Amino acid sequence: MPEQSYPRGPSVAFDRVGKTYDGAVRAVEDVTLTIAGGEFVALVGASGSGKSTLLKMINRLHEPSSGSVSIGGEPVNSVPVHELRRRIGYVFQNIGLFPHMRVGENVAIGMRLKGEKQDEARIAELLELVELPREFAARMPDALSGGQRQRVGVARALATEPKLMLMDEPFGALDPVTRDTLGQAVRRLHDRLGLTTIMVTHDMAEALLLADRILVMEAGRIVADGDPHAMLTGKGGAAADALVAVPREQAHLLSRLEQGE
Repeated sequence: MPEQSYPRGPSVAFDRVGKTYDGAVRAVEDVTLTIAGGEFVALVGASGSGKSTLLKMINRLHEPSSGSVSIGGEPVNSVPVHELRRRIGYVFQNIGLFPHMRVGENVAIGMRLKGEKQDEARIAELLELVELPREFAARMPDALSGGQRQRVGVARALATEPKLMLMDEPFGALDPVTRDTLGQAVRRLHDRLGLTTIMVTHDMAEALLLADRILVMEAGRIVADGDPHAMLTGKGGAAADALVAVPREQAHLLSRLEQGE
């Protein structure tokens, strides 16, 4: 397919956003930040740090207990939730393909919900975007590998032509080689389509290699905000340094093994 020029995705802003469960458990606390249109941002932190909760308040899978979220300057609660979600691509770890539907039907589900006819040419185009043969449209999901199914999930998320992509641990269930390959494919799609992408991951190496900007969460708060170079040079603070230390030590040990030490 020829390269095309696409408008940049929208900004996303959080204004003093908080989320409390059962009146006591604070999952997210007083987050204020703006993600620029066209950025690829990674939300990183340990389990329970609040990163997935923060992400899900963008498409209103969770409603904030305080504060507000806006996309392109428009509050997310200013439109019906089903309309909001049609504007947002959402990819998550467990993929969630319908096992009784063929791949093409899974890809087209968003189009069908909008009342559009299933467009075979559009399905083929979407499969090619995620680097799958168009012939896969006729296959059942259980005939695909985990990485191929996740690519179908990305194609499905792109079917309604969103400019904002939310990804919640999208590669967590994949083997390392597939994870790396698919991560690079998603980054290419981000650049090619001019998306705004926000990805939740617990893997700092993945964040460093894919994102333009990294937000580190701890106990519901953003405790570090910077580009990969800032994180690698110790400018993110203690929480970021602890996350960076893991891939750094792994790289050091691999280097020693390679040298026969």
